[in-house]
Amino acid sequence: MKFFVDTANLEEIKEAQSLGILDGVTTNPSLMAKEGITGKENIINHYKKICEIVTGDVSAEVISTDYDGIVKEGEELAALHNQIVVKVPMISEGIKAIKYFSENSIKTNCTLIFSSGQALLAAKAGATYISPFIGRIDDISSNGIELISDIRMIFDNYSFQTEILAASIRGPMHIIDCAKIGADVVTTPLKSIKSLLNHPLTDIGLQKFLDDYKKGNK
Repeated sequence: MKFFVDTANLEEIKEAQSLGILDGVTTNPSLMAKEGITGKENIINHYKKICEIVTGDVSAEVISTDYDGIVKEGEELAALHNQIVVKVPMISEGIKAIKYFSENSIKTNCTLIFSSGQALLAAKAGATYISPFIGRIDDISSNGIELISDIRMIFDNYSFQTEILAASIRGPMHIIDCAKIGADVVTTPLKSIKSLLNHPLTDIGLQKFLDDYKKGNK
């Protein structure tokens, strides 16, 4: 399973890259705004900086919601760097644009997926990734992990090459559950990835080893 970090913070991206397990980055307008990155030129330059840090795919989101606007923005983003994946919303105009991008060898990430039907349409259009927002589904008392499982079954039934990129990760157990049912990618805040490092028995065991070493090597 691939690990992406969902952030526009360069220091977090550098830290994730230094762990040696980072496969890519996802961003969105909200994450950019959180880091104070505003204005088209500043946003473009920020994408370039991210691509300089990581070696994997970097999702960059379009703002337009009409076909011509999505295509124009997407082509501009894709031209920035060969790691750029154009992030397109799950709307009818977005599906049309994904088909165009697919036919022109531009990688895409269909975002804001909340049903298996939406995922199926995006895969049919040729999306590189689809992003089901499992945390937001859980927030309305539905089951986000179950959605990932349903999409996995559909994609396997028809040998779709589209990768399932589980988004809106709420914590480390979401990551583990996604791994169990075969999500291709998770995109998550860095803190959730770092939480996988921790276990109290690891801490206890390491401390015992160190204490025993000190006793025998005074």
